[in-house]
Parts: sequence; structure tokens; C-alpha cells
Amino acid sequence: MTRALDSVAVPPRGHRVRQTIEQLRARILGGEWPVGGRIPTEPQLVAALGVGRNTVREAVRALVHAGVLECRQGSGTYVVSTDELAPVVARQLTDDRMAEVVEVRRAFEVEAARLAALRRTPEDLAALDAVLAARETAWRSGRVDEFVEADAALHSAVVAAAHNGMLAELYASVGAALRSTVAQAMGDALEPERYVDHGRLVDAIREGDPAQAAIEAGAFLEPPSGA
Repeated sequence: MTRALDSVAVPPRGHRVRQTIEQLRARILGGEWPVGGRIPTEPQLVAALGVGRNTVREAVRALVHAGVLECRQGSGTYVVSTDELAPVVARQLTDDRMAEVVEVRRAFEVEAARLAALRRTPEDLAALDAVLAARETAWRSGRVDEFVEADAALHSAVVAAAHNGMLAELYASVGAALRSTVAQAMGDALEPERYVDHGRLVDAIREGDPAQAAIEAGAFLEPPSGA
């Protein structure tokens, strides 16, 4: 993701701070510091980035404010998100807004499926087959958490096959909210009546049928409890 950092507050003297923020985020997005992991200490960052302690401190503070990092007393600073939009969405996610989240899912996923049917590559189709199989395995496992992640992976693969960078970025930013709709629909157990077959969606994308792909993508998102 290459989203501009305009939404991150930077002090007035902040050209160097902004550069440092960009360096920190590049390492986060590159996987050097994964979500859930601890970033190096302040002295280590000073040495690694070649800037002063105050510059590092302000850059880290800006990313904490943006919801990308979290300072934990006595433990260090941890990566909690890869971009600043996701925490904003997460703060808005409440039970009474789940219907809105489903509508957002529909807007993203129906168009992504339509575009994927037009633009998919052999590599995309192989990826879709793999995540579809993983989703089926996760369902058979009976573990709700595993299925939610596997289902999210399939939908992300459809979005990736659409080959629209902005759509992919926005979809990733609301990923936690989208997972919540699936988790809510599943409840505490994977009951047979809640199962939704996504094989037809993948088949429509494979056959290059954008209209059918859009229909399949939207069909399971009609009721608020759809997954």
C-alpha cells in the first residue's frame, strides 16, 4: 500500500519527521515489523534511521495517534495495524451498524467479482482454487475462527483478481469490519444451515462471466446475516 500520509498529524517542523514516518511505515508494510510484533527500541531506531531521538519520538507518536502503533508501558511499542484507516473503521463498528457493514461489503465485493471475471489471470485462478479449498477445510474443522479467516482470504483473493489497486487498499482497510460480519453470522458454531457455497462464484470468475460473478457475489450478502 502506498497511501499518502496526509492523515497523519505531523509537527510544523516536520519534514524530517515525515520522512521518518515514511521509513517506519515502509518497514511495517514490507513485513519487517508485522502486526502484533514489537518495533525496535528508540535508541535502535535512532541508529537504524540516522535521525535524532526527538525525530524518532515524534514520528512514533504520530503513528500511535494514527492507530498504526501502540505503546505498552514496560513492554515497548507494537504494530497494531498496517494503515491508519483500519482503526478508524474499527472504532465505528458496533452491533447497530452491522447492516451498514454488510452494505459496504456488497459494494466492494460485487464490483470486485465483476472485475475479476474480466481480468483474472491463470495465477489468480490458481490462488482462488487454493483459498477455496482452504475455506472448505476450515469449515470441516468446525473452528469458527479458522473459518472466518479462510473466508476472508477467499474474498481478498477475489479482490486481488480484480486488479484495481485502490479497491484492494480500501478493502484491506475495512478487513476487520468485514470479518466481524462473518463471525457474527456464524455465531458460536458452524451450523450446516449457515454454510454458503462459494464454488459458483469462483466458477463464474473462471468462466469470464462478469454478470454471473456479480450475482454470485451479491447473493449471500442480501440478508444482514449473510456470510
